[in-house]
Amino acid sequence: MKILFATDGSEYSERAAEFLTRLQWSPDDAITVFHAIYEIPFHEDDAFHLGTLRAIKAEIAPRILDSAVAVLKPVQASISVEIEESSPVRCTPDQCIINAAESSHADLIVMGARGIKGITSILIGSVTRLVAIHASKPVMVVKPISRSSSRPMKILFATDGSDHSRIAGQLLTSIPFPDATEVTIVNIVASSFDDIPERFVLEINDRIKEVVASARAIELSQSEKIIEQARDDLQKRFKKIQVLTTVGDPSTEILKIADTVQADLIAVGSRGFKGIRGILGSVSRNILTHSKCSVLIGKSR
Repeated sequence: MKILFATDGSEYSERAAEFLTRLQWSPDDAITVFHAIYEIPFHEDDAFHLGTLRAIKAEIAPRILDSAVAVLKPVQASISVEIEESSPVRCTPDQCIINAAESSHADLIVMGARGIKGITSILIGSVTRLVAIHASKPVMVVKPISRSSSRPMKILFATDGSDHSRIAGQLLTSIPFPDATEVTIVNIVASSFDDIPERFVLEINDRIKEVVASARAIELSQSEKIIEQARDDLQKRFKKIQVLTTVGDPSTEILKIADTVQADLIAVGSRGFKGIRGILGSVSRNILTHSKCSVLIGKSR
C-alpha cells in the first residue's frame, strides 16, 4: 500500500504519525512523508520579506520531515520524503497535496487535524478539510483524541449499502490494522416521522401508524441485508465484528455511536460532492467536522 503522509510539522501532524505506527506495515508498503513550502502573500508585495520568509521556510522544511520520519522509525514500511515548493499562483497547499498524491499513485492520503468544530471550521477552510473534500483519493484525517494505545483499536464503519460505502469497506480491508482490531458495523435507518413536526406526532391516526410500522419493518429488513453484506466483506480481514441498526439522523447517530463504543476511527464512504452540495448534504462532511476521533473517507471516482 502507498501512503502520502502530509505534514506541516505541527503537533497534530506528529499525532497522525503516531497513529500510523499503530498499524502493521510490511516492507512492501511505502510511506512518503510530504511537506509543501508555500507563500502567504503580504498585503503589500514586499519582495525582500517574501524572499526572506521563503528562505526560512526552506531551511525549516527538512527538519519538519526529519521529525516525522523519527516518529515513523518503528514501522516496517519503506519511508521516503518529498518537499514541494510552490506559490498561491501555481498551487495552493491543498492542491499541492492532492497533486502529490496523484503523481505518486498513492492509495491513501493521511493528515493530522486540529479538531476545530462548528461553523468556524467551515469558514476557515483548513488545508486538511479542503484535501478531504476535493481529493479523488481516500483520505484519513487523524484527530488528537486520547485513547490508550494498549487496548485494541476500535473502528466504526457506517454503511448505507451504496457503492461508495462498499468502496470504504474495501479500503478498510486493505489497510494493515492490528489483528485484534474491533469493528462495529452500523446502518442508520432514517425516521419516517422526520418531516412531521413533533407536536403533531401524537395526533397521527391509527391508519397512518400502521403504514409507518409496515414501512419500518421493510426498512429494518433492508438494513439487515446491508449489514450482512458489509459483514461478509469485512470478516475476511477482521475477526471481531459487531453490528448495529438504529433509527435517526445519520450524522447524529454515527457520532453518538462513535462516542459510545469509544471508536478510534470512523470509516464512511463519500460520493465526492463538491461545492455547496457538499456543505449542505454530505454525511461524510458532517462526520469530518464534528467527530472527536479520526475519520477515514473512502472515495469513489
